[in-house]
Amino acid sequence: MKDWASLTTIEEMEAATNSLLENAEKVGADTWQQRVKNQTPHCGFGEAGTCCRICSMGPCRITKKSPRGICGCDVHGIVARNFLRFTAGGSATHSDHGREIMHTLHQAKEGGNYTVKDPDKLIRIAHEWGVETEGKDIYDLAHEMAEIGLLEYGKPFGTQRFLKRAPEHTQKLWHDAEIEPRAIDREVATALHMTHMGCSSLPEALIRQALRCGLSDGWGGSMMGTEFSDVLFGTPKPLDTTANIGVMEKDNVNIVVHGHDPSLSEMVVHYANDPEMIAYAKSLGAKGITVSGVCCTSNEVAMRHGIPMAGNFLNQENVVLTGACEAIVVDVQCIFPALGPLSKCFHTKFITTSPIARMPDSEFIRFNAETAGENAKAIVKMAIENFKNRKPELVNIPSQKQNARVGYSVEAIVKVLDGVANSQVDEFGTTKPLLECVTSGVLRGAVAMVGCNNPKVRPDSAHVGLMKKLLENDIILIVSGCSAQAAAKAGLMDPVKAKEYCGDGLKRVCELADIPPVLHMGSCVDISRMLILAAELSKDSGIPISQLPVVGCAPEWMSEKAVSIGNYVVASGLDTFLGVDPYVKGSTEVCDWLTGEHGVKDWVEANYTVEQDIEKLGDLMIERIEAKRAALGI
Repeated sequence: MKDWASLTTIEEMEAATNSLLENAEKVGADTWQQRVKNQTPHCGFGEAGTCCRICSMGPCRITKKSPRGICGCDVHGIVARNFLRFTAGGSATHSDHGREIMHTLHQAKEGGNYTVKDPDKLIRIAHEWGVETEGKDIYDLAHEMAEIGLLEYGKPFGTQRFLKRAPEHTQKLWHDAEIEPRAIDREVATALHMTHMGCSSLPEALIRQALRCGLSDGWGGSMMGTEFSDVLFGTPKPLDTTANIGVMEKDNVNIVVHGHDPSLSEMVVHYANDPEMIAYAKSLGAKGITVSGVCCTSNEVAMRHGIPMAGNFLNQENVVLTGACEAIVVDVQCIFPALGPLSKCFHTKFITTSPIARMPDSEFIRFNAETAGENAKAIVKMAIENFKNRKPELVNIPSQKQNARVGYSVEAIVKVLDGVANSQVDEFGTTKPLLECVTSGVLRGAVAMVGCNNPKVRPDSAHVGLMKKLLENDIILIVSGCSAQAAAKAGLMDPVKAKEYCGDGLKRVCELADIPPVLHMGSCVDISRMLILAAELSKDSGIPISQLPVVGCAPEWMSEKAVSIGNYVVASGLDTFLGVDPYVKGSTEVCDWLTGEHGVKDWVEANYTVEQDIEKLGDLMIERIEAKRAALGI
């Protein structure tokens, strides 16, 4: 085993958090750690998925005494309906993110709040969709593409445009299984209709729709959110930044952006760098302005601007507990309502900006594309003016900070690896150098690790522990979301330090390509990048996605979005490993459909594995990767 001493350990992160919890005690604030204790034990019926509340005859709970609900639905139908509803919630959420990006694209104009930063990518997607580009003004094209993209949400006929990006083998599997997603909103509405009282209770039908609804997210709403964010804000390329709570600066105005929609954070970053705003901050006693991030908004601005990452999901209260946060500015998703009352215990301004995420005890500044500039400037000015209200006795910023290289879009990964092997790289390049590393045995395979933190798992321990185990076994990591930030906080994205802890093959690849062994692909919506990479690997090799030595993993997942993600990753042919049970253990039939050899695997050639022992979960992933290698004869 390797000595990981030069990186930040889970124990060190916990010690930093404990020092911040002392600040909470001083001001009488509660935190998620205390609320977890108050909520434990959790409802056993809920955890097993065996409680039904979709009508008012109940709620019904399945027990030995009452094996059916009042309507007669058995445990398998109830669990499967709950699973589908979880998927629908996640698909709706990520896809609505994509819809907002399309509306922002429709507002883009020369000299406006939002402009087209990557016109080449816009033209490339237009050609893919069969849209004529010759002689068109780039903004006329942007508005046309926005309208076409928005129709993907509600078109009456056909299937999703981006499905054609998948290998033909995968497309045929979807067609034969009748899970090709149609309009994005239709799949969410169908899921809710199917789970209404008196509709579907057959697990097979409900799980089939769960895969379809998930695919409408991964190859629909999320993919549009990712691709057109690149068009608007620039396609990410490798950038060096820093991560962990120590990125906040004692003498600066600290603004923390949190949530998921880059439309807001892009503008906040712009105005925080405005010389007028910096001069204003200095006139009020600060040395400057520091913007840092939490959750997926952090990933968005890190990979495009090098903005430091203060933490992930379960660190969002920590930034306030430092006593040095002038404003925490949020948009949508994964935001604790607790930030309102917590901020009132300090001087922090808790600023909400979206009508979709209104919360008590916040200052609401409605943010939209037309007024984005004035909104962002007002937010930055509010934070600056709040600097004088700090309470010096409460300021406590732990010193932990690691270097991280971020911004590995598919285009960046291909360029970096293809550039090592070939002196000339075409417009998109090829994944063949990566494939050659795998087939030669230099790399054993790859794991796409994603997902949240969950208090049911020691925070970040599963992400970081699994990554270390996989790196030692020459398995490269591609990561996104809170998993990416866990890696960055630990130092696993430091291209200098982290390579020293890899197996010989992976270390050699990192040195040749000058990359860290854990590649940051972006936010949770950017898991769609992983689908594109898997599809390109399949096309370049002629091997179906399901046979590649690649698997997915979400060891600390917690949200509905994660269930949608899991379903589209599995449905795309990647075996997926979970460290938290998806609330289906109450039904042997549903468990068999999702994890067995003859359930969803018969449809899409992949399935789920659930194992709460993280050491065993890592062993199972390695075992699956080696089995895939053996089946290919490599």
